[in-house]
Amino acid sequence: MDVSLLEGVVLYALPAVLAITLHEAAHGYIAKVFGDATAYMLGRVTANPLKHIDPVGTIAVPLALYLLSKAAGMGGFIFGWAKPVPVNFNNLRHPKRDMFWVAAAGPGANLLMAIAWAALLKASAGTSQALSTMAGFGVEINVMLLALNLLPILPLDGGRLLYSLLPRGAAETYGRLEPYGLFIVIGLLATNVLGIVLWPLAAAAVRLISIIVGPINF
Repeated sequence: MDVSLLEGVVLYALPAVLAITLHEAAHGYIAKVFGDATAYMLGRVTANPLKHIDPVGTIAVPLALYLLSKAAGMGGFIFGWAKPVPVNFNNLRHPKRDMFWVAAAGPGANLLMAIAWAALLKASAGTSQALSTMAGFGVEINVMLLALNLLPILPLDGGRLLYSLLPRGAAETYGRLEPYGLFIVIGLLATNVLGIVLWPLAAAAVRLISIIVGPINF
């Protein structure tokens, strides 16, 4: 379905905001389960996007990227972030071990949302083009965020997962790389390597979703 710029922005809005905000809310919820109520006390364990929206990362950057990519004839590329949920890992009952589950909660939420959007995509096929387009966007956005956040680079969730699995000494050494993580991601993006790295993770996620809901086209 070909959509205008305005239609594309509208159809992208709901799945994009849900993908970003529920990812963060999931971190806060699981942190509370394992002993750290910091995010809960700050009202961040909620589906209310207003509690998670970052004016730059949730609105300005995704909108600018979408408009620029459409203008360049590249379809509709979108990427963004919400305000990070504060987690005090020292409050967790078993900080290093429980970090694994707190970190996994965000990508896990994206996987569940991708499955839900995929199910809606199949259910709406042949009935509503707008709904099918939105659902397809929902699958794409959540798969992309899932793959990106599983990269083993601190402070991404994949980095937290790896940190929690490494022996303590190796984990502490690995943790010293965290201040450089953002620069590593930017470097991968600037050299066009990021897409190559993300593709196997995204493809695996799509295969898993297809096993659960059946083949999907988006």
